[in-house]
Amino acid sequence: MLIVSKFGGTSCACSEQFKKVKDIVCSNELRKCVVVSALGKRNKEDNKVTDLLYLLAAHIKYNVNADHIWKLVFDRYDEIKKAFGLKLDLEKEFKVIKSNVYEHFDENYLVSRGEYLCAKLMSEYLGYKFVDATDLFYFNYEGIIDIKKTDDMIKCKINLQDRIVVPGFYGTNPNGSIKLFSRGGSDITGSLLARGLNAQKYENWTDVSGILMADPKLIDHPKKINVINYNELRELSYMGASVLHEETIFPIQELNIPIEILNTNAPNETGTIICKD
Repeated sequence: MLIVSKFGGTSCACSEQFKKVKDIVCSNELRKCVVVSALGKRNKEDNKVTDLLYLLAAHIKYNVNADHIWKLVFDRYDEIKKAFGLKLDLEKEFKVIKSNVYEHFDENYLVSRGEYLCAKLMSEYLGYKFVDATDLFYFNYEGIIDIKKTDDMIKCKINLQDRIVVPGFYGTNPNGSIKLFSRGGSDITGSLLARGLNAQKYENWTDVSGILMADPKLIDHPKKINVINYNELRELSYMGASVLHEETIFPIQELNIPIEILNTNAPNETGTIICKD
């Protein structure tokens, strides 16, 4: 019995949010599998690390000096490391990343390091085992996730007794290179893990307490949807609801694994349950 818990970018934005994640994970012993996004915005004026990495990639591609962007990204992770006295050698990690990027430019590899570094820090902070997404999630030659191979690798690489942290958003091409999911793809990472591990539930922790009946930017205090089925959520996603990536449902629908949308900043509030009926 286990729960897969995915924490989005706002849930991992800084040391204060890391602390909330640890409190949530430690409050339920079934939360053995944690998936993390790259560090998100700390405030409205802030940048997502993924956006900084795409900007960094553009600078490198066109031979523009990018030292200031490297520092911006490094400082975000260093703040978390220092806050908790973690031992991860960030200087060494960034040296390896820079070496790989400048020797053989690969945008997918560079952008994936946002999730990779977050998972490295989170695994040490939680005392969980780090499992790289490249060892679990496999794409075919058409760029579509290979469900069977992914299922097999999850069962092969993960012991159900282990407590693990997995970076979201990327997997492996047939040639061994890194391939990214579409933006928001960490949701799919969690879904694939829940499927492969036959989880009791897939929790998706974000900055809202479930799915609302209307856009709060347009309607004041909209009511929350308590329960919704897979097909209704997929329809909402295709129409623009952005709480959950629309492809999240497909891996777990046939196993009828429920998804629960929850709020990292208000963990005691009920969320929205997404299930078959």
